[in-house]
Amino acid sequence: MDFVMKQALGGATKDMGKMLGGEEEKKDPDAAKKEEERQEALRQQEEERKAKHTRMEADREKVRQTIRDKYGLKKKEEKEAEEKAAMEQACEGSLTRPKKAIPRGCGDEDEEDEESILDTVLKFLPGPLQDMFKK
Repeated sequence: MDFVMKQALGGATKDMGKMLGGEEEKKDPDAAKKEEERQEALRQQEEERKAKHTRMEADREKVRQTIRDKYGLKKKEEKEAEEKAAMEQACEGSLTRPKKAIPRGCGDEDEEDEESILDTVLKFLPGPLQDMFKK
C-alpha cells in the first residue's frame, strides 16, 4: 500500500507527513559545523582547480612561445598593434580617413554600378516599357 501511495505522490511522502501534522525532521546539532567544513572543502578544491588550470595555461603559453620563436610568428595582439600604428601613420598628414577605415556600404559607393544594373534590366523589357522608364 505504501508503494502505491508513494507512486501516486511521486515520491513526496516525507513532505506529505509534514503536511498532515507529522513529525518534522530532526535537526542535527553538528549540521552547521558539517556544512561549514563542507563549504571550506569546496572552496579549497576550487582554489586547487584554479591553480592547476593556471599552471597548465602557463605551460601552454611556453609551448606557444617556443613555436612563435621557431617560426618567427607574432602574437595576435602584436599584429593588431602594428596594423593600428600603420593606419595612424598613414592618417597623420591626411585630412580624411583612409579608405580602409570607412565601413563598406557607407556613402562612398559608385553610382555608375547602380545605373549599369538599371540599364541591364531595361534591355530585357519590351519596347513600350523601356520608353516609359527612360522618360
